[in-house]
Amino acid sequence: MLSTSLKSMDEIRQGSLLAMPFAPSLAAWTKAWSGACTGTDCSGLQPFFWNSVLMVVPAVLITTALGAINGYVLTKWRFRGSELMFALMLFGVFMPLQVVLLPMSQVLGWLGLASSIWGLTLVHILCGLSSTTLFFRNYYAGLPDELIKAALLDGAGFWRIFWRIVLPLSGPILVVTFIWQFTQIWNDFLFGVVFSDAGTKPITVGLNNLANTSSVVKEYNVDMAAAMIAGLPTLFVYIVAGKYFVRGLTAGAVKG
Repeated sequence: MLSTSLKSMDEIRQGSLLAMPFAPSLAAWTKAWSGACTGTDCSGLQPFFWNSVLMVVPAVLITTALGAINGYVLTKWRFRGSELMFALMLFGVFMPLQVVLLPMSQVLGWLGLASSIWGLTLVHILCGLSSTTLFFRNYYAGLPDELIKAALLDGAGFWRIFWRIVLPLSGPILVVTFIWQFTQIWNDFLFGVVFSDAGTKPITVGLNNLANTSSVVKEYNVDMAAAMIAGLPTLFVYIVAGKYFVRGLTAGAVKG
């Protein structure tokens, strides 16, 4: 993909698929970013990229925060019916996404968020909450209850214990949840194509439209550059935080 994106179309036609570019050029990247056509719009992937950023950042932060609080409550502040509530929330992990399309559409219409970036953000928050709750609940189950009891004896309350004791010990699982949610939301195509309009489509929909837009000459170098642009954010996250992701998994993120 990288090699093809740096070649001209003449070089692609005349050379081998796996051959290194003879005269590397970023022209295909420039066109994919700001000049390629996606349907009738020829502004490239740039608007789709920023739509995804505006959607992913709040969705990841909110689902991670709510998952941490849910896991904290379900392990260290158990109440009558908490195990049943956790079991019901687990249905969201295994539920096919297609079954929620119609009810989600109705809810977004009632809230006035249909075909908006904030509507897409809300959908991803609701769909990701069960996974983040599972991660944090299983991780917090391994934290000693004595820490909480000692803090209670010292007069600490619900939120002080969470902020001063539980959250500082949550580094590995925070990284796991961040990477998981970022990857799931950034790479989502189904919700993006169903719950957005021309001005709010995420980058996965933009990439699909670019690759399937008819033209006189199929520009494989532009398609490869566009695919690389769409994949670079998740690749960057894994390179920067990959070792912490593995460490979080082995610390109990998906155990139990």
